[in-house]
Amino acid sequence: MSVDPHRIFVCTSCRYSGSNCRPGFELISKLQDALKLAVPVVGEEFEVSGIACMAGCSRPCTVAFRASEKATYLFGDIDPDEDIDDLVAFAHQYRQLEDGWCSSGQRSGKLKRSALARIPAAMIVTEASEAAVS
Repeated sequence: MSVDPHRIFVCTSCRYSGSNCRPGFELISKLQDALKLAVPVVGEEFEVSGIACMAGCSRPCTVAFRASEKATYLFGDIDPDEDIDDLVAFAHQYRQLEDGWCSSGQRSGKLKRSALARIPAAMIVTEASEAAVS
């Protein structure tokens, strides 16, 4: 498993349709608080931070989970008042997955149907490692 921290990014640019409300800031605060309470189960390796835009504008709030050598997930339509438990449950699950890979049916609650993208872990190949393989 990776020694780098797991990261959760929350879009701070997303707005609800027809509103100036940016729910990302509220989501960050609630998620940070919930993860602190869940430390015995989830662990301490999660960093939660805001990011300017993840191009999920039509599906606020957007949230991404990322860790080294793991698949990255982007979820949309996340509600700061209703979906915190699902995010914390996925944090626990994601932490346990060696490569970060899981199917939609394995995720809890709304996260079963709100994935916008799953991006495989980057494969970085250098000349030296190519020579070692051949």
